[in-house]
Amino acid sequence: MEKEENQKNTNLNENKEPEENGKSNENSQSKDNQEINQKSEEETKELTPEEKITELEDKVARTFAEMENQRRRFEKEKLDAFEYGGYSFAKEALNLIDNLDRSKHVLESDEKLKDTEALKKTIEHLNIIKKDLISIFEKNNIKPIESLNKKLDPNFHQAMIEIEDDTKEPGTIIQEIQKGFTIKDRLLRPALVGVSKKAIQKDEKTEENQQNSKDK
Repeated sequence: MEKEENQKNTNLNENKEPEENGKSNENSQSKDNQEINQKSEEETKELTPEEKITELEDKVARTFAEMENQRRRFEKEKLDAFEYGGYSFAKEALNLIDNLDRSKHVLESDEKLKDTEALKKTIEHLNIIKKDLISIFEKNNIKPIESLNKKLDPNFHQAMIEIEDDTKEPGTIIQEIQKGFTIKDRLLRPALVGVSKKAIQKDEKTEENQQNSKDK
């Protein structure tokens, strides 16, 4: 009998231990959950009406700023497309003037045609065509760049050669190889030019030649 009672008591104690452990675990979990909830409540405190209004005003102001920036970009792109839409076409059309100038130069260089009436009439016609072309270009805001006797401006001119000339200031354009053009306020193509440089005197040349011979 005593043995049976002892066994029952041990069984009861064994059953109580897991129950107590389970309860302790549940208590610790509930404490952890409470702490987490308290933290989340602290972090997500409800904003006051004034704070909500300020937040909304800030969002609205930023949205309007983005919309305004977008509108300005669109207006600029539209204006550029309207004003410079024919930029590529205008650049290609300049080849017509170049070809006229080349044809004129070839005819003038032909010994058989020199001083003939046919050459004079042909050159006159070529000049009229060129003048008409430039007039059409100018009506569309495509204008030739003035170069001769001007100071070299890298924004509009591209120096191809230097020519000795003491009658002009160094850097003055004294030859126009190819005419340059602008469209409105943009450069369509630079003028290809020759600029003056100070002539080297004979004494300087001989000294330079002597120096070169010594170096060799």
